[in-house]
Amino acid sequence: MSILIERDQGVPSPALVPAQDDFAHDRGGAELTIGLINNMPDPALKATERQFMKLLQAAADPRRIRFHCFSLPSVKRSPEAKWHVDSEYSDLADLKHQKFDGLIVTGAEPVAPELDQEPYWRDLTELIDWAKVNTRSTIWSCLAAHAAVLHLDRIERRRLPAKRHGIFDCEAVGSDLLTRAAPAPLKVSHSRLNEVAESDLTEAGYQVLTRSAEAGVDIFVRQYASRFVFFQGHPEYDALSLQREYLRDIGRYLARERENYPAVPVSYFDAATEERLARFEKKARQQRHPALAGELPALILRSDIAAGSAAAVLFRNWLNDLAMDAEAALPAR
Repeated sequence: MSILIERDQGVPSPALVPAQDDFAHDRGGAELTIGLINNMPDPALKATERQFMKLLQAAADPRRIRFHCFSLPSVKRSPEAKWHVDSEYSDLADLKHQKFDGLIVTGAEPVAPELDQEPYWRDLTELIDWAKVNTRSTIWSCLAAHAAVLHLDRIERRRLPAKRHGIFDCEAVGSDLLTRAAPAPLKVSHSRLNEVAESDLTEAGYQVLTRSAEAGVDIFVRQYASRFVFFQGHPEYDALSLQREYLRDIGRYLARERENYPAVPVSYFDAATEERLARFEKKARQQRHPALAGELPALILRSDIAAGSAAAVLFRNWLNDLAMDAEAALPAR
């Protein structure tokens, strides 16, 4: 299903926008066609869809974006999530019958010990190979970035000692159109258990664009026929995304679905909230029971997290770059 995104419109669900809209290039610029391959786990499926739509809307400026949602068919879904994908997303087979300016590919919840053993691995690697020559640029986010470099250059991700979870200050490395006019530092959400090392990436020919002293490499790129852009973090996350994940993990701990109590996200809650959460953690370890979730304290975020502001600049630069290519390809008028 196709969605038209404009800067001043509301952001609906895919089902609420007409699939067809005859449109001329009457705004002085080319319409961009962007695809989202949304492979996020069921609880985050709709949120991820909305977050990327809002991010593209914030970055669109005056141009219009024709936006298509897809999901890898081999990603396991609950009946409810499968119904949502089947009824509101385009069929992945249609991807190869259209020309996309840009593609965004999210990670998926891992279910196998190694990435190349995942049930969706074949579908994902076929998508990587297709995107190399059939898009102007593709963004690979979080686990999708790890999977792409594994497939392309056999770069193995490394397990972290603890989950990297929070808002991290990232600095630009050199100059690039993607990071032009980006705030310094860029405050970026990361939520992952693994990483790819900068030394492995540079040795294989990737260019690092941003890095964090605490979180390591953030954005890196490689040029094929398509420019591949890799995010180890989650540029789409809104201000409450990390909070939702943290509360989900507390709930799983209390229900004995995970053994370790989750760490508080880095540089995310204010100091008073962190103190209250430390007291709650002590009680949760002593009285581990799902009912205790009702006693969670009020949560207040730090005032300086600036969630999404850096991503809006990065995506505006990405869309501008795509638009220059698209407009150059238009016939003279």
